[in-house]
Amino acid sequence: MPSKSSARLAALTVAAVCSAASTVVLTSPAHADSVRIHDIQGSTRISPYAGKQVTDVTGIVTGIRTYGSSRGFWIQDPDADADPATSEGVFVFTSSTPKGVAVGDLVSVSGTVSEYVPGGTSSGNQALTEITRPTTTVLSSGNAVPAATVIDAKSVPSAYAPAGDSAANNSINGLPLRPSTYALDLYESLEGMNVQVSDTRVVGATDPYSELWVTVKPWENRNRRGGTVYGSYESQNTGRIQIQSLGAVADFPKANVGDTLTGTTAGPLDYNQFGGYTLIANQLGTLKSADLKRETTEKQKNGELAVATYNVENLDPSDTTFEEHASAIVNNLKSPDIVSLEEIQDNNGAKNDGTVAADQTIQKLIDTIVAAGGPTYDWRSIDPADKADGGEPGGNIRQAFLFNPERVSFTDRAGGDATTAVGVTEEDGKAALTVSPGRIDPANTAFANSRKPLAGEFVFRGRTVFVIANHFNSKGGDQGLTSQYQPVPRSSETQRHQQAGLVNAFVKDILDTQKNADVVALGDFNDFEFSETTKILERDGALWAAVKSLPRSERYSYVYQGNSQVLDQILVSPSIRRGCDFEYDSVHMNAEFNDQISDHDPQVMRFKP
Repeated sequence: MPSKSSARLAALTVAAVCSAASTVVLTSPAHADSVRIHDIQGSTRISPYAGKQVTDVTGIVTGIRTYGSSRGFWIQDPDADADPATSEGVFVFTSSTPKGVAVGDLVSVSGTVSEYVPGGTSSGNQALTEITRPTTTVLSSGNAVPAATVIDAKSVPSAYAPAGDSAANNSINGLPLRPSTYALDLYESLEGMNVQVSDTRVVGATDPYSELWVTVKPWENRNRRGGTVYGSYESQNTGRIQIQSLGAVADFPKANVGDTLTGTTAGPLDYNQFGGYTLIANQLGTLKSADLKRETTEKQKNGELAVATYNVENLDPSDTTFEEHASAIVNNLKSPDIVSLEEIQDNNGAKNDGTVAADQTIQKLIDTIVAAGGPTYDWRSIDPADKADGGEPGGNIRQAFLFNPERVSFTDRAGGDATTAVGVTEEDGKAALTVSPGRIDPANTAFANSRKPLAGEFVFRGRTVFVIANHFNSKGGDQGLTSQYQPVPRSSETQRHQQAGLVNAFVKDILDTQKNADVVALGDFNDFEFSETTKILERDGALWAAVKSLPRSERYSYVYQGNSQVLDQILVSPSIRRGCDFEYDSVHMNAEFNDQISDHDPQVMRFKP
């Protein structure tokens, strides 16, 4: 999945476009308000007053945001109307730190109603209704804040979102809200209001931006470690909600998946670029640890070949995580015979100076593994052309093979480089690669600005095993589950489908040459086990996603917005699958933890070729 750090930085440094607000303090009320907050919010996602001036909109201040590019305060009408579709709260955007208002003030606000789309219209995000360029009058102070609306398992529908209007490019913006039918409609009907959740389980660990995800539906696709599993496009897990804080970042809890925020967490319901509906807590529950432990796989037996895939998240020699990665490979993964590493960066990391070699990066990891008590791995990789494989600018990420020469040997066949395509030939009636290591069809447009699959020929106990290390096109640019367009467009799939087709065709070339060849395709495929990408990889029975041998609740390698999901996979050819003599393990040691060294969990498979 894409890192959100660069996008978030841009969002936080964007210049405010609205003029500074003014605040007037009176000791007696001004004239009566002409428009109520629920009138402004309306019963759809777009305000009927969008772009219009409103005057004397009254409400009680429920929260004040003094940081970031979206500074302002929330107000809520204490006298709700009878329509559950119309929110009673709204955000007042002041652009600079709000002055002269406090929580509990009854205020009158005049300004322009605006529909702000976090991330811009191209993001597909829903719009947040705001009052901008406000003039604020304090009518009284010390008022009780309107009681928080409870969000819980009873109130949140099981259906996530309505189908969009086909005449409006599948947008749901103009559809009437049905908060008792769709979760996104419920959350929209509470936009800007004071809400609360109680005793909620953490399903997405605290991230560097001091936010976490909880679920208000404790049994919704729960797994044994406390996560919420994402198992289909039709089941988006409606109980998930993001939590941020209006308080000091230092006070935000460092939570792992499975922990609980006990008691009440309450505050205004916001909508932001990075996760959609978000409870901005001015009251945080108390963190109760579930004492989640990092998993350890079993050691392979003498006759078993252990292969693993591990995304080490932009590893370069300047990183401080080498000892932790080495310990993970030695202790948690039990020193697999072959490890496909994804996101190995060149020798100077993100410095954009034309460097493409990564021998120092890989050797430093090997040396650290030895120091941790592991084997002296050998390695093979191919340096990419500069700036041709995507990833962090200047980093030149690529896949690399580590292998234990005491257990397996690598069959070197000269000629592999950044632009030469590996092919399949026949030797003594068996399949062989034309170059090893080699890259699959590196000039194909399917791999433009993306990692090219790395193929290698290994021998274990006299039997050849073909291994293909993959890192498919990321989901960057895809719209989020809370998009205004439903069903959600997934534009990044197009390139992954093309990539999957080429890998499938390459595997079929091997199997057409040697029907019983052992082939393993593994890596960060950036897509789910139920996705069309996986189905294309499996086409005509060439490969099978071995993660499907696990119970559904165990199928995940990544946690995104509170959904535990599969991105990393190991797929095998029919000869390996038919033997049924294999064990698959998704080793949960990163994705569920706030102090992760990578955002991916490694995958390990043990089998007898």
